[in-house]
Amino acid sequence: MEDLSNIRIVLVNPLYGGNVGAICRAMANMGLKDLVLVEPAALNLAEARMMAVAADSILKSRREVATVAEAVADCGLVMGTTARGGLYRAHVKTPREWAPRILESAAKGKVALVFGRENSGLTNEELAICTNLIQIPSSPDYPSLNIAQAVMICCYECYVAHGTFVPAEEMSPECPVATREQMFKMWREMLIEIGFMKEEKADHMMLGLRRIFGRAPLTEDDVRILMGVARQTMWKAGQDAE
Repeated sequence: MEDLSNIRIVLVNPLYGGNVGAICRAMANMGLKDLVLVEPAALNLAEARMMAVAADSILKSRREVATVAEAVADCGLVMGTTARGGLYRAHVKTPREWAPRILESAAKGKVALVFGRENSGLTNEELAICTNLIQIPSSPDYPSLNIAQAVMICCYECYVAHGTFVPAEEMSPECPVATREQMFKMWREMLIEIGFMKEEKADHMMLGLRRIFGRAPLTEDDVRILMGVARQTMWKAGQDAE
């Protein structure tokens, strides 16, 4: 994941240690390691360590610089985040739209994602240093996001676009028709046995049950469980009838 490690998170004048710690954890979750703080306030580092949890190494290795220009001096692509609109912000795109471009640049060199102050964002002068602008979709009634959440969203989109995550696959194959029909036969007998339906209406009601179970693939494991439910229910019904 070398290209992910080339993505730098830049925080401008961060105010709260808890936010910085939460950002460290978000970065670690998504495979990023490079954190630069621009003129941070007197941060509560105990709070930062508490929020970073196992990402304390990112917090310890952070760099602190005086200006945004210094923080991104070695970066080719610099993405600034903004929640505001305006003539010179009309070319903004979402993190998902920018993610492929970010990874393309990160495969060749350093990229910076720049996040502004918790209370006021980035200034126009700071945004001018950025080559591109990111805007995270949010409700117009309250568009301002917590900075740690904003960082997580951007890091997440980059991680997903990277294709590193491989979801688990269903190991049990789809159940063959013969076994599935055996299961439906058992359920028919069970539902009659417990009085849920009468024999003369069973075929009609079983069509409804088939429709329910047909809304998603049934694996062999699924059908074995459903057959076990029917078997145990009929046994219990027989016990109660004695």
